Order: sequence, then C-alpha cells, then structure tokens
Amino acid sequence: MRTEPAETPLRVVAVTYSPGDSLDGFLSSLATATTRPVEVVLADNGSVDGAPQRAAGRFPHVRVLPTGGNIGYGPAANAGLADVRSGWAVVANPDIRFEPGAVDELLAVAARWPRAATVGPAIRTPDGQLYPSARDLPALSTGVGHALVGWAWPGNPWTARYRREREAPRERTAGWLSGACFLVDVEAFHSVGGFDPGYFMYFEDVDLAARLGARGWLHVYAPSAVVEHEGGHSTRRDPHRMQRVHHTSALRYLSRQYPGRSRAPLRAALRAGLGGRMLLSYVSARVSAGAEPQRSADELPPPRTWRRAWRRAGGSSGTPSGRMAAGRRPRP
Repeated sequence: MRTEPAETPLRVVAVTYSPGDSLDGFLSSLATATTRPVEVVLADNGSVDGAPQRAAGRFPHVRVLPTGGNIGYGPAANAGLADVRSGWAVVANPDIRFEPGAVDELLAVAARWPRAATVGPAIRTPDGQLYPSARDLPALSTGVGHALVGWAWPGNPWTARYRREREAPRERTAGWLSGACFLVDVEAFHSVGGFDPGYFMYFEDVDLAARLGARGWLHVYAPSAVVEHEGGHSTRRDPHRMQRVHHTSALRYLSRQYPGRSRAPLRAALRAGLGGRMLLSYVSARVSAGAEPQRSADELPPPRTWRRAWRRAGGSSGTPSGRMAAGRRPRP
C-alpha cells in the first residue's frame, strides 16, 4: 500500500487561462476537501484577467507558474508537476468545486488499489447531473457509432456503451478518467512522460490513460468522492474553434491506435469521417444559432494552421495554435 506522511503537502495543479471568479470557488472548496496541507500551482497559460496573481496574493499556499504562453492543457499540467517526482497529486480545472472531504476520499480509495495510477471522482454539473467521467477507451466498435450518430441521437447504444452511462455509480476500474479532475500517482505519470504535448486540448487524458494502461496501471472511478464542474469556458469563448480542436485531437489519438502502412486506408477513413462530422457539427450549429455577427479578421480561425494540424494529427506532433483558451469542457 502506497502511503506518504500526512504532513507532506499535496500538490494540486490547475491550468489557468483568465479563470475569473471561478478560481476563488476552486480554492475555497479545496480548503475543506482535505485535511492534508496542500500546495497549489496555477500553471498559467497567459491569463489577462489577473485572477491567478490575485489568488497567489491572498493564499500563501498558492503560486503562479507562468508557462510562457497559451501552450495547451497537457503541457501546462506537465509544467505544474515537473518538480514533483513521487507521491500523489491532484490535477483539476480551476472551475471545479470540491465537496467536503472529496480529496481525502480519493486518497482513501487510492490506498485500496495498489496499481492505481489515477483515481477520479464523480463529477456533477451545476444542476446536479452526473457526468459520465469514467469511460472505456475509444474503439472502432463503439467509437464509430458514437462519432457518427451521437450528436443527433444521444441515447444510441454505441454512445451508452462507450460512456458507460447506464451503469449505477460504483467503485470500479475504467479505461480512462476525465482530466477535469483526478488524483494521479506522480511516479507513474512521469514514467510515461506525462501528458503528450502534441494535444493542445481534448484527448490528452485518454492518451495518458492508454499509455499507463499499457504498462499495467489502473484507472479507478471513485464516486464516493464528489466534485462539481461548471465547464464550458473555452467553448463559450469560441465554440467553432473548440469543435476543430476536439476533432483534430480525436484524429490524432485514433490514428495512433492503427499505425503502419497496411492500416493507411483505415486512417484515411477516420480522417474523412471525423472531417465530415466536424463540418456537419459546424453547419448544424450555424443553422440552429442563425447568422453570426461579422467577426474581425483577428478573431477568425487561422485556416492554414488548422489544415496543417489536421494533416499532422495522424502522425507527428502538431499543436493547433491561435487565440484559444487551453481550458476544458466535458466532451460529448
């Protein structure tokens, strides 16, 4: 059983990008989430609202770690854990609210699972809905059905199987846990190189779980620990760009599961299918929302950058760039 002295501060990493008032709620709820001392690192991707700096001035256990720019969610989380080599740490979005004792409960569950690399809580939306945060790894058998019809038929059997949302909440293993909030074994995390920096946002948690699982580590869902996740910050700022990020990251992950020349047709089919789904999602959003106001050239997505990222997603590292917040929302 892995234990560490109770007086050792627990590292908590939150990736920030102008988090606003949500950061105060995050830090205030953390105070009652554990009896352990904590050290909070705000891996800041270039906030312009001053919220991380104000928080560091108010709370002595909080420090801001500038990442040098909007480098993405995974790379920023890596920076926040770079100087910790063992023990447990919490990685969470700054719009998470911990219920009292939630972190201590995650630690208690981790103690019961010696091969656990990550332990994830039950994540609820502000209106009390349970988000399916402990899922199977994407596979062709379920992923294709989920990708093709999930947007129009949320209750389809492929999505339900992938998300495991029809199961009663119980302590169990999962293929991957939502990176919105989880406890992580730092030694295991570093043993696989942490988050893949090739993902700007989305699927970095799926990819991490797959690499850890390949080495025999487990991912444990712990619904006895509960957090609330507001979510949607980045999506509301630029929903169309977030759709492109999501689909590009999905292509990167799925393409890497089917390497080699013999599987090139399959990768091409994945690229075409995800590209079509992205276009359909975009058109559907435009139709439902009506015509958008004209945006300035500075706000428009950089098409060349996205085409390059889309082409590279199935192979070498390609990180989308642009004026995009490296935050998170619950994915479909």
